[in-house]
Amino acid sequence: MKQQLVVELGPSHNGHLKHIRVSHRALGYMTVSVLLLCLFASGLFFTYLHMCWKVSRYDALNTDFNRLRVRYQQLQGEVRQHREQMASLETLASEVSVAYGISPSPLAEAGQPMDDDSLVPSVRESIEEYNFLKSATYSEIYHRYAYAWQSHGIPSLWPLNGILRSSFGKRTDPLSGEGAFHTGIDLAAAVGTPVHVTADGVVESATWSGRYGKLVAVDHGNNVVTYYAHLSQFLVVPGQEVHRGQVIALSGGTGRVTGPHVHYEVRLAGTPVNPYKYLGKNSSQPSTHLDSSDLGL
Repeated sequence: MKQQLVVELGPSHNGHLKHIRVSHRALGYMTVSVLLLCLFASGLFFTYLHMCWKVSRYDALNTDFNRLRVRYQQLQGEVRQHREQMASLETLASEVSVAYGISPSPLAEAGQPMDDDSLVPSVRESIEEYNFLKSATYSEIYHRYAYAWQSHGIPSLWPLNGILRSSFGKRTDPLSGEGAFHTGIDLAAAVGTPVHVTADGVVESATWSGRYGKLVAVDHGNNVVTYYAHLSQFLVVPGQEVHRGQVIALSGGTGRVTGPHVHYEVRLAGTPVNPYKYLGKNSSQPSTHLDSSDLGL
């Protein structure tokens, strides 16, 4: 007879003990089942804990994501605002440049590095300039920049210190002897005398031009161009930026002339105008000696 495990229970209603017989094999099955059930329950418990941790982690990440998204939107707004400010500054700078002949100076030429010592002051000055332009009235801008424009943006300097032989307006042509209109002024000077540009600008041309001989034309912006004619030598090239008082050529006697001199013209929108309207009273004026011995052109 196989060994069995006998479990005695309390007496029943009739007073007899109740016996339950369990084989060792059945007991082993029961034990294994209980262990498996415990393992399964433990697995469910740890899976639940892991899911709770994941949910908590997800909530934290979602909170961080929402915070970063809000910050990103704020940064986008700030960038948009800065771009609008820069666009407004560029528009205002363009208007000021057109109105007063101001030429904006770049922080550095393309491809040329700048050291920190020169960059930091430039950036600081640019920020200060921006703050001023942003808050200033039209009148304040005028008073701040008008002097600089008058000093450097219009042709208010005599091109050389020579002898004034012919003025702007009607005269007798020195070669034909007939009445003619003189489109500029003639300043007699020895060949090789330095010729100065009368305002800031960009060289439009430096070439031979018929009766003008060797001619330099400088564009000063705002439809103002100056001519320097009858030169002997060019010291600038087309496209070069020049500054008021800079030597751009040497005087000569090329073209339609009777003697060495410089013919100087100021043109507004392509039309010759009287240079005296622009020449500064404080500039060094040439000696005046008007006579019948006009020199040409």
